[in-house]
Amino acid sequence: RLVESGGGLVQAGESLRLSCVASGAIYSINDMAWYRQIAGKQRDLVASITNGGRANYADSMKDRVTISRDNAKSTVYLQMHSLLSEDTAVYICAADIFNVERANYARVWGQGTQVTVSS
Repeated sequence: RLVESGGGLVQAGESLRLSCVASGAIYSINDMAWYRQIAGKQRDLVASITNGGRANYADSMKDRVTISRDNAKSTVYLQMHSLLSEDTAVYICAADIFNVERANYARVWGQGTQVTVSS
């Protein structure tokens, strides 16, 4: 399973670092990603990263976030800078984890962590 941490209440302009760790019997993880869901809206991609470290960013936060991962720790991070009130959302981690029984990668989702930015 995936467990996120690092969310909370911050002031506009501040930074925040989210973490997401995959636990359990992990054989292999392919892509990892962060999504966000603003209240009343659909879930949108923020950033993704391959197991080789190649990152991809959505336009919404492209210049204000950095995604990284530690494969040895099965962990992905999202460093966010210059946060705005409109960044308030539930941030959700996702990972493509190898399922031994099915012999394929399956997308696993975390429960999400709330980020609230006050102006």
